[in-house]
Amino acid sequence: MLHLQEARRPRSLRHPHRIGLAIAGGGPIGGIYEMGALRALDEAIEGLDLTRLDVYVGVSSGAFLAAGLANRIDTAEMCRMFVTNETAENAFRPELFLRPAFFEFAKRLGSVPGILGDWLLDSLFRPGEHRWGEGLGRIGEALPTGIFDNEGIERYLRGIFTGHGRSNDFRKLDRPLYVIAVDLDSGHTVRFGAADANRVPISRAVQASSALPGFYPPVEIDGRFYVDGALQRTLHASVALDEDIDLLLALNPLVPFDASKLQEKGEKTPESLVHGGLPRVLSQTIRAMLYSRMRVGFGKYDKSYDQSDLVRFEPDADDAEMFFTNVFSFGSRRQLCEHAYSNTLADIRRQREAFGAVLKRHGLRLRSEVLDDLGRTIWDGLSGTKPPATSVLSRLNRSLNELDRVLEREQRRGAGRTRM
Repeated sequence: MLHLQEARRPRSLRHPHRIGLAIAGGGPIGGIYEMGALRALDEAIEGLDLTRLDVYVGVSSGAFLAAGLANRIDTAEMCRMFVTNETAENAFRPELFLRPAFFEFAKRLGSVPGILGDWLLDSLFRPGEHRWGEGLGRIGEALPTGIFDNEGIERYLRGIFTGHGRSNDFRKLDRPLYVIAVDLDSGHTVRFGAADANRVPISRAVQASSALPGFYPPVEIDGRFYVDGALQRTLHASVALDEDIDLLLALNPLVPFDASKLQEKGEKTPESLVHGGLPRVLSQTIRAMLYSRMRVGFGKYDKSYDQSDLVRFEPDADDAEMFFTNVFSFGSRRQLCEHAYSNTLADIRRQREAFGAVLKRHGLRLRSEVLDDLGRTIWDGLSGTKPPATSVLSRLNRSLNELDRVLEREQRRGAGRTRM
């Protein structure tokens, strides 16, 4: 879905206009979705160079993409690195991101004897004061702070940013890049890349920004511990807007799922999310909280940044493919990237006139040859890219899937008329 929030007092005299990009987090699946959306914007908007914007802001998985673009890694190269694995030197290996945090497990396991010893001493010498609940609370100190080891994330990014003229140093980039994390012990937001926090390697900042509590351990930097930047805000778009931006492009991959939207279209709806167990319930809960907070923030931007045009792309509320894709299923990234690409182009087509008018104010225009090609796939614009299925087969597969949906919908309608 494309959301346009036009400036109430646009600045028309300044040329060239300043353009910024803010990318939210959403785990590995959210990052792949954003990659497909960015590729669609790259192809559909003439005059837009996503590697030469005026400011970049990234949170969690969005920080991966923001840091890459700020390092002049374009969307085509990102697709080759993360989706088709054509770049052998920086080939994307999902297992690097899913290695158990053995060091964290060992450290916590080593603390068990001391915790149990203190508990037994308290039970013996202060039996009247000791409660079982307090003992259970102490056992909680032995639980790991994260399931997976995020050191592989830092090493992988360090390898990318230290070659081919790129930089792992915020201070050496020619455009501002802000990677957002949260200080665990204070709850305060930290803008890595700002003047007071720009000595941290970009790879380490991204590792900290994507340290989702429970999944990855907090990241220690200069004696402080940092976790996922989404704990404070979803997009942190104001960080980019504070840089005197005229046009802000924002991507948010996390939207709460609404099955009623599918029912209105006459499409088959999944069973209640509760049948998916804790993962589905947590996913919907987190999405609802983050999305509500983001909408409140954007509502305030209308007044506090009334000279800036805000454009936000996100999945539709009834996007079942985006919601039900297994967060650990890296094998589905090709399909999801294509899905995001196609949906983003479709969103632009639906608001072609209004979006085109906004872009025109900033010296940009929509490419008709891209938007008018209804059968276009993400692979068409990736020269040399050979996905598992060819471009022709990819189009055929999409057409057959669409035909299946139409036939299924007509069958349900026919069955309804028969019952009547």
